[in-house]
Amino acid sequence: MDNQEKKHPLVEIWDNYPGMQRQNRQISQVPPIEQILGEMFAIGEFYYYVLNLTNSTVSHHHPNILKLHGIEKYPQNLKEIIDLIHPDDLEFVVKAEQKVIEKMMEIGRAHQLYLKSSYCFRMRTAEGNYELFHHQAMLTMEDEHKNLIQSINIHTNINHITKENSHTVLVTGIGTINDFHRIKIEIPCKSEKAPGINLTKREIEILSLIAKGYSGSEISKILILSEHTIRTHRKNILTKTHSRNSKELLKKAFEWGLI
Repeated sequence: MDNQEKKHPLVEIWDNYPGMQRQNRQISQVPPIEQILGEMFAIGEFYYYVLNLTNSTVSHHHPNILKLHGIEKYPQNLKEIIDLIHPDDLEFVVKAEQKVIEKMMEIGRAHQLYLKSSYCFRMRTAEGNYELFHHQAMLTMEDEHKNLIQSINIHTNINHITKENSHTVLVTGIGTINDFHRIKIEIPCKSEKAPGINLTKREIEILSLIAKGYSGSEISKILILSEHTIRTHRKNILTKTHSRNSKELLKKAFEWGLI
């Protein structure tokens, strides 16, 4: 397969980022996948793959990628995965990646390994349908000049939770970085605007932990807060989002681009 065949619509977007030098570099180091998955949430069937950002090759696939998409061989290049995306969603995906790059440049390259980006799009499934997937990406390796080399991407089928795409991009900090940026992308005639929901940073943090499946007592230990405080925050989140329970809360959180 030559370079022209491997080219995909995100290449030009990535090339605008100062920290991206596409030098077709081979990578032998595998990111700590289990640790990284702990920073993400997967409410439903999911898979991950490691992306070499210097040449768009993919490796270390989770086997679910074969089952969920009904393909026989593991994709070797990101273009093969992009080809599974609904054609009508490609415009949004390109715009979403552009916003991620712009926000990373604003935050600064010194913090690029402590940021996670996420958004949703439809992908073709083994049944031949297009279903909504939640995409999360975390950068995992840079060279001595802070040029990005590697990331791990995780795709979760959330079609059982919602079929509505919020057309929202999130860029959030992990570890010691507390950034939380929610960017709405206008796609004409695609979906209704989400209502103005004003959750605090702490409420967003708790909502993300709820999405990861943690119980109230577990969230209490993670955040070093009392269970009573966690219950109060959860009640406030339910009230602000007009949700009756966690299932309805998560549905709205995805539809409104809160997580």
